Amino acid sequence: MPPLIPPVIAPGSLSNAPQPVMTAGPDLLLRPWSPADAPMIVDAFRDPATRLWHGRSVDTIAEAEELIQRYIRGWRTESSASWALTTTAGEVLGRVALRGIDLEWGIAEVAYWMRAAARGRGAAPAGVLALSQWAFGVGVHRLLLNHSTRNTASCRVAEKAGFALEGISRSAVPHADGWHDMHAHALISPL
Repeated sequence: MPPLIPPVIAPGSLSNAPQPVMTAGPDLLLRPWSPADAPMIVDAFRDPATRLWHGRSVDTIAEAEELIQRYIRGWRTESSASWALTTTAGEVLGRVALRGIDLEWGIAEVAYWMRAAARGRGAAPAGVLALSQWAFGVGVHRLLLNHSTRNTASCRVAEKAGFALEGISRSAVPHADGWHDMHAHALISPL
């Protein structure tokens, strides 16, 4: 049964080009992950807050390298797009990503984490804002951002990056300490 509406983003329009490097602020970059970043991922997931909010552990370099390969496959398959958020000097601060990219509908979900030592510097909102601008430039129409209602820091990132709170999804996502209600934020393309 043929669709009446063409895909919002043409298949192949992302993966046919190299994943870009983007400026996210005066001394911040978003760049593709590389295997050399594996120790930074292991460091990030040593933090109990990162493990709580993301529901996973990454305890070894091999696990981090496997995760990086998953990030790379996401770009090739146009199902996700993940960047290392770094200083221009090369320090990895965290991750900013699109997951669940839906080319047909032009929708994706923003995800991020910051290493414990990098929090509170304004890098996360800057990275999310830069990623959002890029996403709208390639044709994404609607960006979703969901986080536990208990994660006040993540809520501040969403607000600073311009995401409107649309509601609460009750008992929506399991975490290590049980089911959490989730704030549902969204940002719509200005185009």
